[in-house]
Amino acid sequence: MANGLRAFDGGVAIVTGAASGIGRAISDALAERGCHVVLADIDLDDAEAAAQQIRERGGRASARRLDVTRFEQVGQVVDQTVDEHGRLDYVFNNAGIGVGGEVVDHTVEAWNQIIGVNLLGVIHGVQCAYPAMIRQGFGHIVNTASIAGLVAPPGMTSYTTTKHAVVGLSKALRIEAHARGIRVSVLCPGVIRTPLLQGGRHGIFLVPLPEGRARELVNEYFERLRPMPAPTFARKALDQIARGRAVIIIPTWWKIAWWLERASPSLMLYLLRRGYERNRTFMTSASPPTGSLAR
Repeated sequence: MANGLRAFDGGVAIVTGAASGIGRAISDALAERGCHVVLADIDLDDAEAAAQQIRERGGRASARRLDVTRFEQVGQVVDQTVDEHGRLDYVFNNAGIGVGGEVVDHTVEAWNQIIGVNLLGVIHGVQCAYPAMIRQGFGHIVNTASIAGLVAPPGMTSYTTTKHAVVGLSKALRIEAHARGIRVSVLCPGVIRTPLLQGGRHGIFLVPLPEGRARELVNEYFERLRPMPAPTFARKALDQIARGRAVIIIPTWWKIAWWLERASPSLMLYLLRRGYERNRTFMTSASPPTGSLAR
């Protein structure tokens, strides 16, 4: 329908956290399917480089600097996009950071930062894009949570907290938005091969990751979880978004954890505790936390 949601050819999409990882892969996949993509990221140079590569492949893309913790900046990106293109079909509230470490090592600053990016960033995206979509009568909001938003893995409690909140927000909003002709989906990725797994600019480890054999054990742990390449994730995610799915779990084998969580929460807690006890050695073998944070 000419004046309705376009999936995806001819549509306009904003992707936050688009300079790397899942956000960049989703931006590439959207452009391949005919969307004009606005790559929004706090790292403007990286976002512009990604947008330029899309344009060189014949796609349509632009870049905007965006700190999702700043409500006014999110509003400006949404308003500029609607003004320039006359529509906003999709907003992917994807920007996020990871905090690894036990709660005993957390600081209030760490909690505030991850809540600011992972939860308030999504809220800001919703509060800015949702009214615009209501005015035009169509749109699809896609929030990135995690499988950690459906189960509760230890060692990343603050991350798990924010992702549970994003799932709850998305499910409740989906019900409200349906009557207004707006779709809402939540992405719950399993382990995806992105820079987030290695910390640095894209993740925070309150206890610095050790070097040598202990560092190798960390990498081996993530490899045992069979990380999916980000481009593969993005293609599969867009297929399910086009179908209007509410909760999107990719890779699909992670659904087993969700089913088990719902069928027997006590058994899931037991299994998570056993796994954490086995893998805790490299969580506690490093030096004390430095307190420094990086996005």
